[in-house]
Amino acid sequence: MSTGGLGAVLGLLLGTGLLLIWRSQAVAATPVAHTGGFTRNRNEQLRRAGLQGASSTQLLFVQIAAGLLSAVVVLLATSTVTISICFGVFGGLLPWMLVRRLAFKRLADLRAVWPEVVDNLVSAVRAGLSLPEALSGLAIRGPEVLREPFAEFAARYRSSGRFMACLDALKDDLADPVADRIIETLRVAREVGGTDLGRVLRTLGTFLREDARVRAELETRQGWTVNAARLAVAAPWAVLLLLATQQTTLVAYDTPVGTGLLVGGGVVCVLAYRLMLRIGRLPDEPRVLS
Repeated sequence: MSTGGLGAVLGLLLGTGLLLIWRSQAVAATPVAHTGGFTRNRNEQLRRAGLQGASSTQLLFVQIAAGLLSAVVVLLATSTVTISICFGVFGGLLPWMLVRRLAFKRLADLRAVWPEVVDNLVSAVRAGLSLPEALSGLAIRGPEVLREPFAEFAARYRSSGRFMACLDALKDDLADPVADRIIETLRVAREVGGTDLGRVLRTLGTFLREDARVRAELETRQGWTVNAARLAVAAPWAVLLLLATQQTTLVAYDTPVGTGLLVGGGVVCVLAYRLMLRIGRLPDEPRVLS
């Protein structure tokens, strides 16, 4: 690729990035009354990953920036537009994959500590504490990974005194199906009353321990298959990046046939990877009480 052509491509990428940033500010300044399913799912995934301060729009900016950066770096290294576009797409998907990985890891960590949370609630109920006091106490006595959302619950309750509204905010912060069940159990106990709350929580704690043990065994075995699939998908593209350092290879991929080969290979890799994940994926517990 000539110097003029390389400068034109870089200028086009820079202009596209500036246009997207300008458009995002215009969209952010406009109040939106309804959030689509795509944005809602991405926001929930961010909350599950523990990134409450981030939004779907910010994640989109990071993806665009990562994609442009990857494309420019590969373009400067290989001077091949088709290969740089392929790796630009991979770079744009990388932040979303990292968010999903963080969400999966956090859910696994939470699954292991929810029985401890239930035990603390049972002890607090036995000691005669009110439900707001029992939940606020988890900011000090609860598991380390959950202290921050329970501390925010305690601060909200002290400032407003509205227990139900604070429970709803706590559910949004935790974004976890197990948390939904615990919170709804406490909500019913608060509204209806009764003396069976301790027994219900103890039964729930026993069930959560058994479920966490079985799922941990299954996820360990599933991890072998997933890691093998990731290696199988990444290996051809790593080889392509090594071959792209040779000038004779670059010329072949700048042709229509080479471009079609890259597009076809990318589609096959994505379909095969997604099919493998769907076949070997464990069922996710839905948030039926969200």
